[in-house]
Amino acid sequence: MPQPPELDVIARDFLLAMQACVRDVDFARARPLFDPDVVAFGTVARVVRGRDHLEANQWRHVWPTIRAFTFDLESLHCLGDEHGLCVVVAWDSLGVRADGSTFARPGRATLLLEPRDGRWVATHSHFSLVPTPPSPSTTG
Repeated sequence: MPQPPELDVIARDFLLAMQACVRDVDFARARPLFDPDVVAFGTVARVVRGRDHLEANQWRHVWPTIRAFTFDLESLHCLGDEHGLCVVVAWDSLGVRADGSTFARPGRATLLLEPRDGRWVATHSHFSLVPTPPSPSTTG
């Protein structure tokens, strides 16, 4: 049974591989990181089932429009055992406007990794932007 430090290594390896895919906008290299029947939602996709739908409804809408995607590995939390690993982590990126200027796009992610055929793949992912605090005019 993996001990907690081993689970941390599994999570970090997965996150660094995914981070490279997002930065390179490499959908083909990212696909094997996710189970074919993944259930996910994100900053664009509401809820999707299946890797093809995740790619079409989330990745292809977001990855080409961002830069410097980086997981904050200092914020990493892992829960689980040899059967499943819940990964909770913050991330940062820069959004790119039509004029080429950029803006901060901080977010957070939760992934469920499970062993499949000798490797760990995401069976669930949730990526969302950090909520914007309500302005005083909207809180009454």
